[in-house]
Amino acid sequence: MNGFSDFLISSGVPRETIIYILMLPIIATIVALVRQVIGFKTFGIYIPSILTIILLSTGIVPGLIIFIVVLVSGFFVRWLLAKVRLMYLPRMALMLTIVSLIVLGVIAFSGYLGSFYLSHLSIFAILIMIILVERFLNVQIERGGKEALVLSVETLVISIIGYFILVWQAFQNFIFTYPWIVLVIILINIFLGRWTGLRLSEYIRFRGLLENGKK
Repeated sequence: MNGFSDFLISSGVPRETIIYILMLPIIATIVALVRQVIGFKTFGIYIPSILTIILLSTGIVPGLIIFIVVLVSGFFVRWLLAKVRLMYLPRMALMLTIVSLIVLGVIAFSGYLGSFYLSHLSIFAILIMIILVERFLNVQIERGGKEALVLSVETLVISIIGYFILVWQAFQNFIFTYPWIVLVIILINIFLGRWTGLRLSEYIRFRGLLENGKK
């Protein structure tokens, strides 16, 4: 099956693109595993998966800086606009506008300080993170600021875990050499889909009840 990767390379597909595409189902499965078995809460499965890919493409430090700037500025802008009577879509457009300007200001300021690694980030990675702020704000509206903060932190933690797993060079080489191994992901997700046991967080949360039940 390594011939498949060689064929893609000979067809002009960049090695990095092949690895990222093959890693996407692995990232999604890691997120599903952490949520289903351990009990972490995240913004669905799409956002932590995409955020992990963004961290891989930007580097963890620049990516985290932009993500935190987007998240904090999004919450701050929503707080500022809370008392303004605006329809939902114009308000979200206004939020995205202000957040975009804040991110641009942070990039410009980092260039002024001589930290050019922010200014060299992929524009697509920055735009995706800015667009994701809508999801964060929707959760804040629906569930409250505390719940949105918890989801944001746990999403970030899972994305960082995924980053350190996938940035491992030996793992990347293994995936590239044996792309068929991704098919194992199907079996893992079927197993997770039939998981009926308690999550690890639930064992910890209800430990007292479980111990009393055994007596």
